[in-house]
Amino acid sequence: MSLKLFDLTGRRALVTGSSQGIGFALARGLAEAGAAPVLNGRDPARLNAAAEALRDEGFRVETLPFDVTDHAAARAAVDRFEAETGPIDILINNAGIQHRAPLEEFPADAFQRLLQTNVASVFNVAQACARHMIARGRGHIVNICSVQSALARPGIAPYTATKGAVANLTKGMATDWARHGLNCNGLAPGYFDTPLNAALVADPAFSDWLCRRTPAGRWGRVEELVGAAIFLSSDAASFVNGTVVYVDGGITASL
Repeated sequence: MSLKLFDLTGRRALVTGSSQGIGFALARGLAEAGAAPVLNGRDPARLNAAAEALRDEGFRVETLPFDVTDHAAARAAVDRFEAETGPIDILINNAGIQHRAPLEEFPADAFQRLLQTNVASVFNVAQACARHMIARGRGHIVNICSVQSALARPGIAPYTATKGAVANLTKGMATDWARHGLNCNGLAPGYFDTPLNAALVADPAFSDWLCRRTPAGRWGRVEELVGAAIFLSSDAASFVNGTVVYVDGGITASL
């Protein structure tokens, strides 16, 4: 009986930034739990390739290309999808970018891109989906946070600021929308071997430091985020709201 709480059969899950990396892994994991993933990205060719890869595994997949940093485009795309295809039951706000530079030299335009992609996109897509979820009296929103929601490292202060903002925006969503039947939570990855971290993975000195700093002693694998994502997207999390689940090998627990 309790396993049924994690069953996502019959639900659609929009995953932003899902052409590769964490987004793609989460879309596949939700599909394995029964959901029909809706992939999002700005590059139609990469998006279609990702969708075909999942279809080749036997999953029912849809695509919804739009720019998550464009508020009007996000709302129009979600409204059109809801009207023409059906309800979006789960939203995974995953789209994000990184830029590394000393804070005293950090380019202002790069800071603005981080704000738009990492923070504004979460507001844009969540608001667009929540309007429909509220009308139905249910829905799950999972915002991808980071260990940088709680910690900082040299050279990525603006990124840290954006991920702290996402964690607090998640609390705000829960505060406003839980009364309407929505579950709004965050999922915070530690250091995972993804395209976004390719430069760090390729740096022996950083990898050595990370493995010594992380109690688990290694980089995370994207598949290890799937269980928490399924939980937060399912009825098993029916009374979980405004929390951030850290999947980080213990890095935020240890000095």
